[in-house]
Amino acid sequence: MDFKLTRFAPTPSGFLHLGNLYSFLVTKALAEKTGAKILLRIDDLDRDRYKTEYVQDIFDTLDYMEIGYDQGPKTVQEFEQEWSQIHRMNNYLEALEQIRERKLVFACDCTRKKIQQLDSSGYYLGHCQVRNIPLERNETCWRMDTFDTDFIRIKTYSEGEKAYTLPEDSAFFIVRKKDKLPAYQLTSVIDDVHYGVDLVVRGNDLLGSTLDQQIVANGLELKSWQEATFHHHPLLKDPKNKKLSKSEGANSIQFIRKEGKKPADVYQILGEMLCVKEPILDFESFKEQLIF
Repeated sequence: MDFKLTRFAPTPSGFLHLGNLYSFLVTKALAEKTGAKILLRIDDLDRDRYKTEYVQDIFDTLDYMEIGYDQGPKTVQEFEQEWSQIHRMNNYLEALEQIRERKLVFACDCTRKKIQQLDSSGYYLGHCQVRNIPLERNETCWRMDTFDTDFIRIKTYSEGEKAYTLPEDSAFFIVRKKDKLPAYQLTSVIDDVHYGVDLVVRGNDLLGSTLDQQIVANGLELKSWQEATFHHHPLLKDPKNKKLSKSEGANSIQFIRKEGKKPADVYQILGEMLCVKEPILDFESFKEQLIF
């Protein structure tokens, strides 16, 4: 099974951690196996958390671990001048207009506090769907109307086509935020279509995002994304069996690098976290531990 393009898609909202690195390495391994080129696509529309030092950390991490890629920026300056999502804003706005014209969304003015009050789970269950709030009202977001969504089908790398039901925490997802900027589930699809990505590798925790994005692609009839293939890999967990976080400094690649550790040390740490029998000391031995 051959593919044209996959991607690394980090967000510059913190320093990269071992979980991010693990996902990069799985992506690289699958790219080598399938002949896919790799795009570095940095998702930077969350401007409140954006810092250039976090972008630099992405380049530093890839360089430190000797992970190459075929397309994308090589420096912070090149990223900001040519590759930032800001330069593709018209693509996102055109997609939002199509979504509006096709009546795929409704406006919502609920706060997080109100959502929590409406349902103790904290999940948004479609409260504003029947309120007919004008889409252009200030301080409202646009949510996809997923009320009638049945099974969502996606192509998986290891198991072929699979059908999923949409989990409650992924229903009625936001495509335009209250500040009128496009939201992640929309921009990710539009970017992948723009660059021609046909293989998406991401953690199991992002399966809900994959389903949401397939809904966007179906609504906009984006055939290339509808036909893309997905591989959702297990997450790297900390000693307490919790998902790694960018706020956990000891797990950051930057922290490890500043301690003087070499890439071989990092691979060994990954091997210990993965609980594999044979030690992992380099990318080749890392690949041997993967099952696709």
